[in-house]
Amino acid sequence: MSVAPRRIGVLGGMGPEATVLLMSRVIAATPATDDADHLPLMVDMNPQIPSRIARLIEGRGEDPGPVLAAMAAGLQQSGAQALAMPCNTAHHYAPVIRDAVTIPLLDMVEMAVAQAAQQVGQGGLVGILGSPALQQVGIFDRALARHGCEAVYAADQDALLSAIRGIKQGGPSVAARDALADAARDIAAKGASLQLVACTEFSLIADAAADHARIIDTLDVLVQAMLDFAR
Repeated sequence: MSVAPRRIGVLGGMGPEATVLLMSRVIAATPATDDADHLPLMVDMNPQIPSRIARLIEGRGEDPGPVLAAMAAGLQQSGAQALAMPCNTAHHYAPVIRDAVTIPLLDMVEMAVAQAAQQVGQGGLVGILGSPALQQVGIFDRALARHGCEAVYAADQDALLSAIRGIKQGGPSVAARDALADAARDIAAKGASLQLVACTEFSLIADAAADHARIIDTLDVLVQAMLDFAR
């Protein structure tokens, strides 16, 4: 008799389409011949989590931390044995989430950085394709520094922010794809041939960056970690 997979709670809604994409990729990556072969997921789809962009970039609005902590605690109380959060910027609040629970948070930032650092080696450059908030609060800078690597960002961060907002409002578009491709090209010109797709909205259009650099999609890293944990 096979052992039932462990249950994972998902802190979702940042944004909703990215959360659905995570679930779709988990399903696609799971070898299954019947429903029972798939992973049990508990998804708190909460689009009302206060805006990370407003709080971190614009310095206004409610703190998302307590809301995320309450969601995490609720998922644990409901039976989740680990947590996954398909939003890179929200990992700024990972310490608050960890303080609220006794189960692990599968940290997509740390895991993606570890993979990237292994590929580029000590002193390597890693491009970051994501929200300007990532550069502002240094989530990836600190993680890469622990591996002796350095983060590289595109010059036009406003274009990336506009692309993210556009995807949240109306889904993937030609304009968003162009902005991501331009950013990947700019970062590659600065010497970072390996780049992290570090916004789950950009995971919807990651192929636009792949023409200009080797990419690691942080969402794919999280999917694999969920499969490994559950099994």
